[in-house]
Amino acid sequence: MPDINKKLRNAIDIPYGSGSIQLDLSRFQENFDIFYPPHLEEKPLAEKDIERFLEKQVVNFKADATISIAINDNTRPARNDLLLKTLLYYLESKNIQRDRIVIWIAMGTHTPLDPARYKDIIPSEIVESYRIYAHNCDLQNNLLYLGETSHGTPVYINKMFFESDIKITIGTIEPHHFMGFSGGAKTAGIGLAGRETIEKNHTLLLQPHTETAEYSRNPMRMDLEEIGDMLKIDTCFNAIMDHHKNVIRLFWGKPRDVMVAGIEWSKKLCQISVPDLYDVVIASAGGFPKDINFYQAQKAITNACMICKKGGSIILLAECREGPGNQRFYEFMQGKRDFSEVIEKFRDIPFAIGPHKAYLLARQGLQYDLFLKSSMDDNMVRTMLMTPLPSLQEMVGNETMPNKKIALLPYAALTVPNLL
Repeated sequence: MPDINKKLRNAIDIPYGSGSIQLDLSRFQENFDIFYPPHLEEKPLAEKDIERFLEKQVVNFKADATISIAINDNTRPARNDLLLKTLLYYLESKNIQRDRIVIWIAMGTHTPLDPARYKDIIPSEIVESYRIYAHNCDLQNNLLYLGETSHGTPVYINKMFFESDIKITIGTIEPHHFMGFSGGAKTAGIGLAGRETIEKNHTLLLQPHTETAEYSRNPMRMDLEEIGDMLKIDTCFNAIMDHHKNVIRLFWGKPRDVMVAGIEWSKKLCQISVPDLYDVVIASAGGFPKDINFYQAQKAITNACMICKKGGSIILLAECREGPGNQRFYEFMQGKRDFSEVIEKFRDIPFAIGPHKAYLLARQGLQYDLFLKSSMDDNMVRTMLMTPLPSLQEMVGNETMPNKKIALLPYAALTVPNLL
């Protein structure tokens, strides 16, 4: 199936939050292209398929083993209704009692999820039957020091998770705008790490090859793989999902093995060919939860930049129901005159999670005009040095727009363009 959809309908619904924004395309014929993630003729996996997959795995878990399972937080499109649920049924079939199992929500540096919100990401019957904790990267007493990686990253990891007899992570393998790909060791190696570990690892983003869909040459990702080795994860249970959140492929094994096998499938579902650069790129993060806040939605800008002419315009559609998403990021942006000052001030401070996203945004903002259609207050958007957009239709309906080459990425965070 071709990467580009040239047959324009009169209108298109673009993902936004839990709904969509409709865009009238009747004025556009030749200069408006829509790029979706590649479509594969693959049947989505159902619960029975996942059960059969798990039954084929060679697993030697003793009935009295303590098991910790790390899952993604509420900013990731996890399918815990399928993956976690089926895995727990499978463990029960191996005579492992529920009181031997702990589920860890891998928060990274995100604010720990309140227990009242566990049911937002985990089926209620699981919440009511298992011990579940949200990791806090700043609780030093809950962390265990494992040593340093070859990059000098001090590895502090959730103590209770590490000391379990069996350590399992559940995640998805998909493009990540500076880690290369999510998945594998990342769920625990970053999600259950201490702040010092995460910040040191993230300092590597200033090095070459820290970019979307780059794995083996990516210093951040390779540092993470070392963290995974030290963490001694027994099994990664990872999925490849399409942009409709259907599970397409499953992987089970050691972190590095899962990544090598899964990346090839991830690329099939995200990489597209684009013939030329565009004056304007409209990018949706892909709806909730990828646009839960700006901190997460910014990933869509990274992919949009790949096909936008320097000096062109990028319009991000992201509801951002939880606002900027990171207080340190937003506080760092406050009072800055322009993106040049953001970069200048970032270089004057010790590396910190939060401001690092301001630095990435500033690098983009120096090259492109950035517009944001969101639910945030206009002044908040301006504080982040972007132009708030009340109406996408009004901007696209501007009389100069039909003369510009426009591209639309309805699922930009999952669409990695390659110029022909």
